[in-house]
Amino acid sequence: QVQLVESGGGLVQPGGSLRLSCAASGSISLINTMAWYRQALGKERELVALITRGGSTNYADSSKGRFTISRDNAKTTVFLQMNSLKSEDTAVYYCNALVVGVGNLYPYWGQGTQVTVSS
Repeated sequence: QVQLVESGGGLVQPGGSLRLSCAASGSISLINTMAWYRQALGKERELVALITRGGSTNYADSSKGRFTISRDNAKTTVFLQMNSLKSEDTAVYYCNALVVGVGNLYPYWGQGTQVTVSS
């Protein structure tokens, strides 16, 4: 089992920055990939960025050049640095971990943190 706790959301003006954090605990050694997703009101949840156990990263087109995913050396906390924020970035941001199980990868989710971009 893995527990994920997000923090760092809030209200920011367009063009501003926020840094989200996701602290993982539990069976951390079984985590394969960690990612950030977001879900805007009335829309489906979408991938924002991911980082693999080996350190490779991937970004949604809407995030490229503005957002950066990273993690600490202990691989227990993942960060999402968000710059040049736009109103369309407003959403609940969720941390996700894919955890190795018996013959499969199992997703775990945090509780979400609200990001609101508004003047």
